[in-house]
Amino acid sequence: MTDGLLHGVSVLLTVDNLALCLLGAFLGTVVGVLPGLGPTTTIALLLPISLKMDVTGAIILLSGIYYGVAYGGTITSVLMRIPGEASSVVTCLDGYEMARKGRAGAALGIAAIGSFVAGTLGILGLTFISPLLARVVLSFGPGEYAAMMFAGLCLIMFFAEAGVLKALVMAAFGLALGTIGLDPITSAPRMTFGLPDLIDGVNVAPLAIGLFGISELLMLARTREEPASILAPPRRLLAFLPDRDEARRSVMPIARGSVLGFVVGLLPGGGAVLASFLSYAVERKLAKDPREFGKGAIEGVAGPEAANNSGTAGAFVPLLTLGIPSNAVTALLLGAFLIHGVVPGPLIMEQHPEVFWGVIASMYLGNVILVVLNVPLIGLFVKALEIPRAYLASMILMVCVIGVYSTNLSTFDIGLTVAFGLIGYALRRGHYDLSPLILAFVLGPTFERSLRQWLLITDGDLLGGLWERPIALGLVALGLALLATGLVGLGRRYAHDD
Repeated sequence: MTDGLLHGVSVLLTVDNLALCLLGAFLGTVVGVLPGLGPTTTIALLLPISLKMDVTGAIILLSGIYYGVAYGGTITSVLMRIPGEASSVVTCLDGYEMARKGRAGAALGIAAIGSFVAGTLGILGLTFISPLLARVVLSFGPGEYAAMMFAGLCLIMFFAEAGVLKALVMAAFGLALGTIGLDPITSAPRMTFGLPDLIDGVNVAPLAIGLFGISELLMLARTREEPASILAPPRRLLAFLPDRDEARRSVMPIARGSVLGFVVGLLPGGGAVLASFLSYAVERKLAKDPREFGKGAIEGVAGPEAANNSGTAGAFVPLLTLGIPSNAVTALLLGAFLIHGVVPGPLIMEQHPEVFWGVIASMYLGNVILVVLNVPLIGLFVKALEIPRAYLASMILMVCVIGVYSTNLSTFDIGLTVAFGLIGYALRRGHYDLSPLILAFVLGPTFERSLRQWLLITDGDLLGGLWERPIALGLVALGLALLATGLVGLGRRYAHDD
């Protein structure tokens, strides 16, 4: 691992990769500051542009945006009570109240410190756990892979924000889209409707840009722009330092949030958003006086901010070692890997060590860059909020069209993007969570291929061979239990409503 990390540092220490690491961290912070944009939309927009880059540089850039967003979202949460990103929602509760009491600098400072500590611990966990997990997965066969994908999909549906039933619909839609193109076993075209452009299946770029980019523009067009009420950010660097009591009260929440966030980040359907909410609930439960929460408790800022950053690092473990994305953002990162011909999984450290270790090394540096950027440049980032929404939407639309067309130089992809944009807009209006759709679309082909290989090995006996494979059997049982728990809870809710 030491040799690998040193190799990653040598890969990172090139002008191009250092510049991309800095650019990713900066863009991530700006995206986190701008309410409504989010990492999913931004990474979807940059996915076609990343095709022109080296695979290592592309993943360094996109990863920097992912973990940089959590920093930027804190700024608007504290100064405006508007979360720039979903994982910063709970920071609004106490961060804004601290700002109203004249402690905006302390809130932003402890958030930056907690994020740096948790992010560093999370990256250390990623560095040491990933190789160990990869060794275990190397013994997996088609049965274990199929069971793992099934359990992952069930976990995603279990944690879905819109509920199990809507998540099931979205997952089924995503799996159906993943079957378009050539059959993985027989290579026969299917569900192409006679269109040659669909022979290779639906490209992840038009799907992601349509679902997240175009639909976001349509949602923005529905909301009336109102002038933002922004509390003045601190002007002196010393104002960002918490006092002794605030620092003492923040130590354990940061420690607990770091561990909790990393563990939650490992779970499919988990990630930074769930980690921050769980951390806030834990800190409120352990507080001597829970009534302080919502009125400016420093623990309500320190814990969730640590959790969302370590959750981001934790989400990279299943992505890199198993090839399983835990949320919509890592699903797009998996798409970026696959577009460049790199398959994340247990062999990535042997087949593409420069990518694996280069990305991990960039996260160490990116974590430092974010702290250096965040504190002195908060005034500049707040200025980004003054960009009129009409100009911002026009720029995003232009990037969408150029990015999609440049992928395959195909006008068909532009039409596909618009179609998925309208579908995404309709689904969002119906309060459907789009994450299960994109995750099922990315996981679907691997799930189908592994399942059909397993059926060929067992002569069509789906469950017969599982009794001899305890890991596969346990994963299937876990998935069924999660699915049943979610459906039972849904049934009870409907019965209660009646």
